[in-house]
Amino acid sequence: MNNDSIGYLIVNVYTDNIAQPVYNAKVQVIGENTNIELYTDSSGQTEKIQLPAPNISNSLNEQSEIIPYSKYTVIVTKDNLTTARYEGVEVYPTETSRQDIYLTNESENLQKEEVVNIDPPTLWGEYPNQIEDEDENGNYGIMTLVLKQVVVPKNIIVHDGIPSNKNASNYTVNFTDYIKNVACSEIYSTWPKETIKANVIAIISFTLNRIYTEWYLSKGYDFTVTSTTTYDQKYTRGRTIFDSISNIVDEIFTSYIKTKNLPQPILAHYQATTNEAGYLSQWGSKYLGDQGYTALEILRYYYGNVDIVNAPTVEEYPYSYPGSPLQEGDCSNDVQIIQNQLNYIGGSYPAINLIKDANGYFNSDTTEAVKTFQKIFSLPSTGIVDFATWYKISYIYVSVKDMLKSIY
Repeated sequence: MNNDSIGYLIVNVYTDNIAQPVYNAKVQVIGENTNIELYTDSSGQTEKIQLPAPNISNSLNEQSEIIPYSKYTVIVTKDNLTTARYEGVEVYPTETSRQDIYLTNESENLQKEEVVNIDPPTLWGEYPNQIEDEDENGNYGIMTLVLKQVVVPKNIIVHDGIPSNKNASNYTVNFTDYIKNVACSEIYSTWPKETIKANVIAIISFTLNRIYTEWYLSKGYDFTVTSTTTYDQKYTRGRTIFDSISNIVDEIFTSYIKTKNLPQPILAHYQATTNEAGYLSQWGSKYLGDQGYTALEILRYYYGNVDIVNAPTVEEYPYSYPGSPLQEGDCSNDVQIIQNQLNYIGGSYPAINLIKDANGYFNSDTTEAVKTFQKIFSLPSTGIVDFATWYKISYIYVSVKDMLKSIY
């Protein structure tokens, strides 16, 4: 099989949340000429599965004849837990897909099987175009400034429908997970890195604008953003996440674009193809990436003379990134923070080795613990604590701590 027609899938299984991986869950992957059965390890993770996928050219050129990814059904079972069946798990050629699946105790759920149907990405499916924001007086595009500064929160609340649909569910979603979900719903993971980066920054900017202006909260709603393309960006509950996009989000999740004379992040609109001023063309950005444009050059091509800046505050994380990577041989209080957090996380993820001398010296035990953590959570396994690794460790640490609090 041609390498341009091979993709990969890793399935992660949890109960309730990411702090509770499920060991030895049975995972079945079903597709055309495919029926694979395997089991999760102590981190709730399967091995990387090689799967057939369409030729990569189908996702690199705008076309509507051949679906650019393969679709699989993933069924997960475990004694005393509900069965989960995920339909439409996406696998792109040359790409590693990760499918998170959550199970619940049978005694807590009347449904013996949960079925999740994953919506197609917006570049392939049929979705309505976004409408312009309108205030109560019929004025379009008016942004009411509420917060004193731009803030990247730990979580946001996503309303799974149009704002007026009171029957739609609200989901509390980690901010970086939301950005990854939207990006994997809006663009193809096989695109050039700078194109992906530009689109991710536009998605972050749009989201941070909603947060900064408290757009929905100020109108009496109890959520941050909706899941519909009519008003916001496409969020798909349960969707497949792709490593190429996930890694970029982890690296830049505090980055957004703004103009020099306004404090708020730009409400960065985009469409698949468009010539409308102030809108990014997703396919157009792909072709600019092919020509060697950087992310900033792509963003300025569509949004004008904007700057990429970083949010000064990350809420609800116990410690901020120290500003430079930590690696073997370093000695500092920041190293000890990471060592203590990794040892704590190891209670839920036993594959992460115990750092016996958590004294602030970055020794070989620390390097191995960091590498294992990075492998489990789809980060480049370098053993170096960079920006992405620092905040991923912080996120998992807080999740495990909150889970243990709820138990005790």
